[in-house]
Amino acid sequence: MKNNIYHKIFQLRKEIGTISKDASNPFYRSKYFDINSLIKQLDPLLEKHKICLVQPITDEYVRTVLVDLDGGSIESSLKLSKGLDAQKKGSEITYYRRYTLASLLGLQAVDDDGNLAVKEKPKPKPKNWLIKKNDIKNCENAIISGKYTIKDIKEKWNMSDDINKQLNNLTINKNQ
Repeated sequence: MKNNIYHKIFQLRKEIGTISKDASNPFYRSKYFDINSLIKQLDPLLEKHKICLVQPITDEYVRTVLVDLDGGSIESSLKLSKGLDAQKKGSEITYYRRYTLASLLGLQAVDDDGNLAVKEKPKPKPKNWLIKKNDIKNCENAIISGKYTIKDIKEKWNMSDDINKQLNNLTINKNQ
């Protein structure tokens, strides 16, 4: 039982620790672990535990296979997208190789750049409503004092059509 692939991966993981992200992606201003650096870091441990890493591309899949030289194997794969040009396909293959390997070994990374892909953009704060006659008077005072322009007010607050017309009338009266 101690020589099965799962036991060997368990032992290997205890020796790996957290993977450092040593490469930068200037487009997303993020860091990631480079596949070559990752393999370079893993190779001595894979050899020590008699595990062979292969990453073939077969049947439109990027496969990561860990083969136990004492018998058995474990695999992770992702299906490639269709219709990509060669450069995008190459990037996708590299990405899939990196993440199928990390997933298969249950590697911990300092930061997950995948979060950037799913992170929700901050929602703009909801605008307050201008609804009262006093609101239009306050707007007029803010415009006269130079605190706000009419454009500022329209960007900062929601308003009914009636209030919007009153604000536009302020513009006409101010320009006359």
